[in-house]
Amino acid sequence: MAPGSQLYGRTLTHGIDPGQMALTYDDGPNDPHTLHLLDLLAQHRAEATFFLIGKYVRSRPEIVRAIRDAGHTIGNHTYDHPNLIFVSARRLRQELEDCRKALEDAIGAPAPLFRPPFGGRRPNVLRTARTMGLEPVMWSVTSYDWSAKSSEAIVQEVVSKVDSRRRKQGEIVLLHDGGHVNFGADRSHTVEATRVLLEKYSAEGKKFVSVQELTRTTS
Repeated sequence: MAPGSQLYGRTLTHGIDPGQMALTYDDGPNDPHTLHLLDLLAQHRAEATFFLIGKYVRSRPEIVRAIRDAGHTIGNHTYDHPNLIFVSARRLRQELEDCRKALEDAIGAPAPLFRPPFGGRRPNVLRTARTMGLEPVMWSVTSYDWSAKSSEAIVQEVVSKVDSRRRKQGEIVLLHDGGHVNFGADRSHTVEATRVLLEKYSAEGKKFVSVQELTRTTS
């Protein structure tokens, strides 16, 4: 489950251009917080990547289409958000396929990126994802926003990690616009933290890009 580990197979964890940063959001779509994030990102002309849970996609496909229409990248985060370390090969494939179908029904196009829930993976998880045409994506900066008591705590967590590696790599930041336990999770702290991060790093000249754009800098 360590996000940077390559022990069980290659995953994307960061880029090589320190002038870039990829904000990624897991566990959506989620009303209203996903929509608030879209407004903020648009104000800063920033791109982001949203790893969506299939059952929520089925419930709110119009939010998924809003993400797409705003120019952001969409990824597969399974249908029910299980820890894939503990599921059977059959359940694993079904989770990925059901989410893929939900996404394609919502936006009419493939979503080629995949992030395992909780970061949990075994060799078969990565192999199966790749045979299905999905590229596994992890992260380099954990915000711990799912348990943070304030937006300031989220910002401090991200900034301390990003600044400790200043000028060394393009970071992939893990954030959440929803919650896997229930639809409607309160992510107002994440929305406010995003505003601060966009303002801070835009002023420093960083470009906020999708994971796919970050990938192009590593190839």
